[in-house]
Amino acid sequence: MLFIDWQPSVEAFSVGAFSVRWYSLLWCVGLLLAYLIVQKLYKQQKIEDEKFEPLFFYCFIGVLVGARLGHCIFYEPGYYLTSGKGLIEMLLPIHQMADGSWKFTGYEGLASHGGTIGLIVAMVLYWRKMKLKPWVVMDNIAISVPMTACCIRMGNLMNSEIVGSVTDVSWAFIFHSHEAMVDGELVPRHPAQLYEALAYLVIFIVGAMIYWRWYKAQGMSQTSPTAVGTGFYFGFCLASIFTFRFFIEFLKKEQVDFEQGMLLDMGQLLSIPFVILGVWCMWRAKRRAAN
Repeated sequence: MLFIDWQPSVEAFSVGAFSVRWYSLLWCVGLLLAYLIVQKLYKQQKIEDEKFEPLFFYCFIGVLVGARLGHCIFYEPGYYLTSGKGLIEMLLPIHQMADGSWKFTGYEGLASHGGTIGLIVAMVLYWRKMKLKPWVVMDNIAISVPMTACCIRMGNLMNSEIVGSVTDVSWAFIFHSHEAMVDGELVPRHPAQLYEALAYLVIFIVGAMIYWRWYKAQGMSQTSPTAVGTGFYFGFCLASIFTFRFFIEFLKKEQVDFEQGMLLDMGQLLSIPFVILGVWCMWRAKRRAAN
């Protein structure tokens, strides 16, 4: 009775036979907020509207494809890469039922590391097509990304998935899902999804404040280490998000069986290169300003 009994409906609303899940809705909200934030940044930096318009398409496809492939390749390669059925389910939002029929299920399994890689690839294609400076694009996108990450983790919370480890802290959640059970019993767990969502919200606020301070500076100085186009915001986003991701993994239940007994789980191993890249980008921005 001291813990939070968490069993919300996974559906946000329904119209007839059509229903929208919280997870899908929050994904879309996160992408929409990022779109509006970057639109505002482009206007402030006097980047042409026609160069902004294709951005949402690139981001949406890049994140979705990358996140899906990342989950299938990094976490469940034995299922998705060893049969025709698995390949179909990896590429299409359908699942083969026990009777052999196919059912639309949406993409069940998306990985943030894969989504990050997909987003970077999409940005490379975008800036080459639009003939924009690479670091300007990456910095502007990076300012908005933590807000999207916050929304996605709230979606995970509404789905009662990616649960935390067992605990007896007073704010523990009792998730009503098979993933949260121990020997068939529901036990209190850390709301790791909520921890991440709050952390990413704070990271967004900090990044936005740093940007605003630079933007309000006299002439938006390009010699500042926090100027858009130096790679600082891209580095800050990667380093802060994936450093937190590395440590929060210690409070999470293993997502797949092969992670049991590992010193560092897959999420932590995949986070390390992003942290290194992020730190390098911030160091590069500082060195560029000093010169």
